[in-house]
Order: sequence, then structure tokens, then C-alpha cells
Amino acid sequence: MNKNGFDFPQEPRKTALYNAEQWYQKLLSERLERPFEPIKTSNFGEYNMAVNYLTSVLEEAKAIEKVAIFNIDHMAQIKFTGFDAVKLLDRVLPANVRSMKIGHCKYSLLLTEKGTVLDDLIIMRVAENDFILVINAGHDITDEERGLTADVDFIWKYKEDNEDVTAIDISDTLVKIDIQGPLSYKLVTKLYGNQVVKNRNKPEKNMGFFTFNEFEFENAQYLISRTGYTNRWGWELYVPVNVADAQFKRIALEALELGGLVVGLGGRDENRISAGNFGLPLNGSEYDKFHTPVNAPLFNAAIDMSKDAFVGKEVLVAEIKAGATKKMVLFITEGIVSGRSIYKDGKKFGTVTSSINSPNVSMEKREFIGSSRKNVLGENGTAAIGLGWVYENPFEIDAEGKDILEKDGEVVRIRVEFFREDIDGNPKGKPVLGYISGDGVKPATAPRPLKKIQNL
Repeated sequence: MNKNGFDFPQEPRKTALYNAEQWYQKLLSERLERPFEPIKTSNFGEYNMAVNYLTSVLEEAKAIEKVAIFNIDHMAQIKFTGFDAVKLLDRVLPANVRSMKIGHCKYSLLLTEKGTVLDDLIIMRVAENDFILVINAGHDITDEERGLTADVDFIWKYKEDNEDVTAIDISDTLVKIDIQGPLSYKLVTKLYGNQVVKNRNKPEKNMGFFTFNEFEFENAQYLISRTGYTNRWGWELYVPVNVADAQFKRIALEALELGGLVVGLGGRDENRISAGNFGLPLNGSEYDKFHTPVNAPLFNAAIDMSKDAFVGKEVLVAEIKAGATKKMVLFITEGIVSGRSIYKDGKKFGTVTSSINSPNVSMEKREFIGSSRKNVLGENGTAAIGLGWVYENPFEIDAEGKDILEKDGEVVRIRVEFFREDIDGNPKGKPVLGYISGDGVKPATAPRPLKKIQNL
């Protein structure tokens, strides 16, 4: 096999911002007057990543209300070039790559022949025959013994002989730093100028959702995209590696001045689940090798079923034709429910794929749980939020086939319980209370006009 992916590392890798994160941890200790301690880390995609800094996961999850900064250097960027690059990508990916305009981004999935999900990704069309795929951590590794195939190698299997395509991992030249929240406009424009967030074709207007710009700053070339990493207002900044350390420090300092924080993996997971009616699925949790994406909330955004062919299409067509009933849902619970099953009306209804505590659930939504737990109640209480797959759609459907999320002016909420199970699959112990939410936790602001935040 022609191998482009990296070998499996002997130990978890460090991101290009490792030293800058140590600087940030010491800065927090001084500013917050808290004792210094090492950053809490976890192996994520064979990268040693911060779970949280000196601030707690809940503190960091709350920063999104102002501005949240994320070290996303664990994600990889793969550049496909050549006359036939568009043919190869369009042949493999379920998105309509051919129709993409230069300067536009598209969300899509990388599917197996069985229709299950290997990865979710962002496609950027840089030029007519020039694309960048932004992929998840660990999906740049090929190791046959461990059953790992890098995204680039999976795609390369479908390249036809004599096609003019080149694929290069450019991750070692760029560092991805995401800047999210309502004050992201203020931060980005202060540090890099107003022009970087303007429409590349109509500079008197702001850049549109799912577009990107290329710009020069202090003789270095940057990319900046607007794809809603947390489903909220914000940008994804691709910084040249040789200036990434200095730029991260500039961004972190400005975020602190604005009341924001740098956010680790814990806050990131909360932020990606807590915006929009159904949150954003997490690759490796909701998206995996066991579920197809049929009836996932971003199915129509990621997949163009009108295309003649793409990898995995036949399986999706058959599943839809058979009337697939499974559904990905968002729920709010009185506590963490990882490892539990979802029960409705006393019967097993589905499985939990993600669950995390959240400081962003309103008191009204927490009170609806009906919990007696002290941490859930009160103005400053918390609840857990999560995603899962259920066996059938819990919502009624309207004439257009859309979920009915509101009835008589009231949001639809469906009470469920979460049980641990014994070895025979029977529920055991006391359940955790919760409900499937028709309106999520917080609104998704990512696609909204930037004029709403440009004067904050």
C-alpha cells in the first residue's frame, strides 16, 4: 500500500503550542493567585492534550459566553492538489466537492464501504485544483497491526491510475487556534485588522458562514475560516508554525483582558454539545465504525444523496429505504450518565455516547429535570448534558417530515431515565433522571450575521 500517513508514535506527541501552554499556566497562577500545578492532560489522538488548565473544566466551559481560545494543533491539514484532485475527493467523499467555490468550506464525512463513519472533516477549496482537508486527531496515522488507516491513505485507495493528484500533510507548517464566542470579532479584528473578517469578493461586507480568507500579517501567511467549531460565533485561525508561539500568547493575553480563557478538551466537549437544538456530534463518540450517520443532525449538511456515487452510498440508500428509525438526540440530566443506557417508559430506548457536566444549562431547564440534587438546583447550579443514539425518533413528525420541536408554544421535552445494566442487560440500581431536549442547551449562533457582534 502506498503509505502517506505517519507511523504510530512511540509516545504521545506534543503540539507546537506545548511551551506556550506552560507559559499560560504560569500566567494563570499569577493572575488568579492560585498555586501553580502541572496542566492536566490526556492522550487524545496520540497527542498529549490539556483537559483543562489551572481553571476548572466548568470555568473554561463558561468562557464561551465571552471568548474561548482552543489549541487545535492536534487536528491535521492535508493538501490535495492536481488536475484530478476534485475527481478523487468527489469520488470518495459524500459532499458535492465539484460544486464548491474557491474560498468556501464544506463539512463532510469520510465513510467506510459499510456506510459507517471513519472521520468528520472540513474541506477548503483554495484554488481550482487545490484543496485542504482539516481532519481529526489521530487520523494522520497508518498502522496495519493496530488497524489504523490515515484518512489520506483511505482516500488514496480510490485514486485511479494516471490521475494527476498529489497529497501532502501540511500540518507541520500550520497551527490551528480557534477563537470562539461573541467577543471573538473584537479580538480577531484588534489583533489582525478588520479586513481579515471581510468577504473576499465583497470587502464592504463581512465574510459569510463556511468561507475562509487568506491574509498576510507581519510577512507571514495565514488562513482564517468561519465554520463554527463550537456552533457559535467565531473563527478558526491557521497560524504559520514559526510564529505560532508568539501569536498564541498575543491571543491568550487579549482573551484574558476580555474576560475569556484558553479552554482544554473538557470545556471543548461541553461547548460542542451545548449549542444548537442537537449539539455537534463528536467523532469517535457519536460518529464511529458502528453507526451510519443516517438520522444524525448534520446528515444533510455533510452528505449529498443526489450524487451518483460516493464511498458508502449504497448502504445509506438501503438503510433509508428500509425506514431507519434510529436517531441521535441531545439530553439534559441531573448527573453524568456515561456507561448507562437510556430508558423510556420502562423500556430500553438507546445508548449514551457522550456525557459531561455543564455550567451553561439555564435554571428553568435544570428545574424541569425534577431532580432533588442540590448541585442541580438554584441560580448557579449545574446539570449534565450529552448525546446518544436511540432506537426510534422520540419526536412527532410534521407533514414535511421534520421533527416537531414545539407544541402550543412549549418546547417538546421527553422524560427518560438512565440506568446501569447487569451482565444480562437488565437495568440495575437507581436511575439518573433527565429528558431529551427539543431546544438543546444554548442557541447556535455560528451562522448568524456578524453585525450582531461586531460592535460588542
